[in-house]
Amino acid sequence: MTTRLRALWHDLVPRDERRGRRAALRLSASSTARSAEAIFLVLRRMRTPLIALIVVFAVSTLGLTLIPGQDADGNPARMSFFDAFYVISYTATTIGFGEIPNPFTYGQRLWVTFSIYLSVIGWAYAIGSLLALLRDRAFRAALARQHFTRKVARLREPFVLIAGYGRTGELLGRSIDRLGRRFVVVDLASERIEDLELDSYTADVPGLTGDARDPGNLAVAGLDHPSCAAVVALTDDEEANLAVVMAAALLRPDLPVIARVTSPVIAERMRAFGDPSTVNPLDRFGDHLRLALRAPAAYQLLTWLEAGPGADLPDRGSPPRNGHWVVVGYGRLGRELTRDLRAEGLAVTVIDPGADDPDAAADSDLVVGDGSDPAVLGDVDLEHAVGFLASTDNDTTNLSLVAAARRINPELFVGARQNSAANAPLFTAMELDALLVPAEVIAHEVYAQLSTPLLWRFLRHLPSEDDGWAAEVLGRLVGLCGTRLQTLWKVRLTPQEAPAVQGWLATGGARLGDLLRNPEDRDVALHAVPLLVLRGDEATAAPGEDFVLAPGDELLLAGWSAAERALTTMLEVEAVHEYVLTGRRVPASWIWRKLTPADRG
Repeated sequence: MTTRLRALWHDLVPRDERRGRRAALRLSASSTARSAEAIFLVLRRMRTPLIALIVVFAVSTLGLTLIPGQDADGNPARMSFFDAFYVISYTATTIGFGEIPNPFTYGQRLWVTFSIYLSVIGWAYAIGSLLALLRDRAFRAALARQHFTRKVARLREPFVLIAGYGRTGELLGRSIDRLGRRFVVVDLASERIEDLELDSYTADVPGLTGDARDPGNLAVAGLDHPSCAAVVALTDDEEANLAVVMAAALLRPDLPVIARVTSPVIAERMRAFGDPSTVNPLDRFGDHLRLALRAPAAYQLLTWLEAGPGADLPDRGSPPRNGHWVVVGYGRLGRELTRDLRAEGLAVTVIDPGADDPDAAADSDLVVGDGSDPAVLGDVDLEHAVGFLASTDNDTTNLSLVAAARRINPELFVGARQNSAANAPLFTAMELDALLVPAEVIAHEVYAQLSTPLLWRFLRHLPSEDDGWAAEVLGRLVGLCGTRLQTLWKVRLTPQEAPAVQGWLATGGARLGDLLRNPEDRDVALHAVPLLVLRGDEATAAPGEDFVLAPGDELLLAGWSAAERALTTMLEVEAVHEYVLTGRRVPASWIWRKLTPADRG
């Protein structure tokens, strides 16, 4: 029978899935064993003190039973084991009820005195060992791991597993928390986990101090949990991010994975494990700069939506499309910016002190030298340049470069890279035209992918539209929400989520404008702007009021929270939908329908 079942398993379940399930089972067993480390550590460290206490009680009890006493009539009497243990128990614990069942003889009192000092020594040894255990780093880590494991196991709603809680993880965590979703954090630095516990999130956030490269730590953090919805690798170590991608692909191939990466080599190695989504902040900044050059309104809309609900409308920049640009620093960011600017047909001169770089030496427009040196800036004709970008990995250098460039040419369009969050006030005071903060770029893009796939699809489609189209969508959104983004939500026109409109959708005349009416007053439009309609694999961005809806369509909308609630009611309650569609008030309950006379007109 077992052989037949095994053969049926092999026939029904693909090989890759079987391997994934077996690995997940081994991972689950490993995580269960690691979560019990605190118990075994207590038993191992306290074994000798507990044995010593047991020996003290046993010897004291035995001695008290062997020493003869006297009853009330003066006859010899011996204590039972129960009476002796009872006396030693309250004596050794300093309670002291008295001499029972009879007054003690001098021999018994002498033995009890010896037992008192012996028990004090035993208790001191045991308590000292316990205090040392409580201060032991390994025990505290095991106890924290056990507490963390229990919190993760109790999660019932979908959660995101975040590996790395630096500045990027913090920004992403706050965005996820604003959406009302849960997340779990793994980070190698204990101080970051301590900061996590001090942060004011809506719900409790489990945090584990551990190396994300260890699959056991990922398992304890919920990688094999059925409610784990996605894995995000945001550590500063790209090898660690690769290890997270690898573990998720091999152990939970069904989970979406998003990873931070700047190295093309590491990105290619990640793609060998399924199809993870990689975010390169340096590459994204170059793409954003190109979009800002071609379509300022589209770039403004993209950055606003990526920032999420509650974000203020950013200013619309106007980078010069013609003229000479100067880029200081020929690292990864400098190369990316140079390629993107030249792809837009702009002349670019690069300043870099590293003449030994073969890639830099191959660039004919490279000037070797210190970018803050007035002589070097004079060589690149900065006085007649239109744009200046400081792209080094040192904030002090970038700030000094910007100050030097502005001193020579105050009309420059100036951009810089900010590497440390602590220097944010300095960059803000500098009033740059463009600022790259890698942590924010990554957090915003990961948020866009996690919040809803429709938002991510809309943002990927946005650069393909012309700037006039983006300006029109932005104008509708600003006219509805003001300069602060309210909320983004998704609607599925399925029988489960929109039962009240299925018949209407089947008629083939369901206009989007008729759907977005106020259930309180159908003559007033809902405060909602449709950004995208997805029908199968076909997406329509910013559809108009005459767009005809069909069963199964998915809609991405932006607007007020009240509009989201009103639309949900209309999709679920037939009486509300009937009023919105025809203007006729229909009783909602069975009793009112029976009491209300039929409409004979």
